[in-house]
Amino acid sequence: MNTTQLMQLALEMAGLDQIPGDSAVHVPGAEIERVLFGIDLKTPELILAAQRQYHCAISHHPVGGSSTLRFHEVLERHIDQMVRAGVPPAVAEATMRPTIEERRIFNSMTNYDHDRSVAALLGLPYVNIHTPLDEIGRRRMAETTATVAEDATVAELVDRFYGAFAEFRNAETEIEVLVGTPEHRVGNAVVSHGAGTNGGYPVAKAYFDHGIDTVIYIHCRPGDARRLVAEYGETKTLIVTGHIASDSIGINPYVDRLREEGLDVTTFSGIIPG
Repeated sequence: MNTTQLMQLALEMAGLDQIPGDSAVHVPGAEIERVLFGIDLKTPELILAAQRQYHCAISHHPVGGSSTLRFHEVLERHIDQMVRAGVPPAVAEATMRPTIEERRIFNSMTNYDHDRSVAALLGLPYVNIHTPLDEIGRRRMAETTATVAEDATVAELVDRFYGAFAEFRNAETEIEVLVGTPEHRVGNAVVSHGAGTNGGYPVAKAYFDHGIDTVIYIHCRPGDARRLVAEYGETKTLIVTGHIASDSIGINPYVDRLREEGLDVTTFSGIIPG
């Protein structure tokens, strides 16, 4: 395979028709048979990949170049997800616009060329695939959430996650209920994922204020959780499933497909077996 085909396969699996802003082929290459794949794969890992004669290095998280400078674009996906869940478009837009602009400015301040320039000097094809794999994971978790009745308890939903995904069972972290209690009714639930990063306090608030009872994030800052507890702790629920385990839920089906295509894929740097 070549690097274009590696990216295209991920897009097809995620149902996307173009490369999102947080994903990119940083150093193109062809005749790829051996791949080193990690959640975070930067300069030290690139050197390791070259030393061990891998044909391509794939990182999940953005590593510079356009995947950093255009990262803010994928935050727009929060707006689409909120609107689909019943949040008014004007509210969804106002909720995300400050975050999108802040991230655009912050990312423009970084040394976006560092890791990709190392890969180029090493002659090592280098790719990062973020939103497509997170979208695969979001859909898988949303499908599992939909199998739980609205009058079930949050504890029952958490148990369903553990039963459905070995990634959660194998993780060293646990699924946590940061707002509400495990005894709360699940009600109307949404998986907020596959949009660059979690929406923090503003996005959860928008969901809670517009008919969503349970929000599922893969991670959340403690300060955001405390604010949500103060406002909604008696009536709403926020479940945090764990960053690395949840990323792995989207990555593993893609790794399986690469192996079906005949590639030798070594996973490391946080990818938890499914």
